[in-house]
Amino acid sequence: FRADIGVQATTNLLDTLKKGLSRKELTDTDMVWAALKARSLEMLREVEGRPLGIDPSLAPAVLMVIGVNGSGKTTTIGKLAHRFASEGRHQLVAAGDTFRAAAVDQLEVWCQRAGVEMFRGKDKQDPASVCFAALEKAKQEGHDLVIVDTAGRLHTNRNLMAELDKVARVCNKAHSGAPHEVLLVLDATMGQNAVQQARVFSEAVAVTGIALTKLDGTAKGGVVLAIAATLGLPVKLIGVGEKMGDLRDFDPEIFVEALFEHDEA
Repeated sequence: FRADIGVQATTNLLDTLKKGLSRKELTDTDMVWAALKARSLEMLREVEGRPLGIDPSLAPAVLMVIGVNGSGKTTTIGKLAHRFASEGRHQLVAAGDTFRAAAVDQLEVWCQRAGVEMFRGKDKQDPASVCFAALEKAKQEGHDLVIVDTAGRLHTNRNLMAELDKVARVCNKAHSGAPHEVLLVLDATMGQNAVQQARVFSEAVAVTGIALTKLDGTAKGGVVLAIAATLGLPVKLIGVGEKMGDLRDFDPEIFVEALFEHDEA
């Protein structure tokens, strides 16, 4: 519970212990911790998807990034742009958060740092139309990847959540099959509230993976297990700092070791 694993995932883990270990083995601390780690890893492996990678043949591939305000969405996009730039991708970032000029300005700074072009519409322009225009530009100019930013929104606002579906549909209209990847950015410090966020966002648009941010602080990120147990969504990336390189591929084995490290001490 201290690690934000939550009731359902914790119950799952404890049931596994009771069924998998004998009464004598349950008194062996090392065996209990080993069993907990093994089941936690198994839960993550059960929902493990393909690594975050964009097929160059899609030309352009479309990566849509969603999440609530303050989750670290803009920072994550900047880090993603930097990563793909280092891989030689010719990318375009679509600034779809048109109702917050400051958010677009912040995104532009990250794009400049990464050396990546950003497409900006007019302030308060329909986000879907901005994304449509960005995809048209990407196809005309030969970009092989478009990262679509979206407005941060509370998952409790039904109208804004419906807008996400519209953006996704317009992306598909502009480029058949898009978005090819939908990355939900979640703040690890939010605990079980992140599970509810993931549930509602998944209802609005087909989420393909999660980026878990702010794991450089006190958050242990056990919510990953809760999301795996309740929603079956894979975590693909973790953010561990503010630098360009502080976005890492999610490694279930390293994560499980770190999750239980303090408790064993």
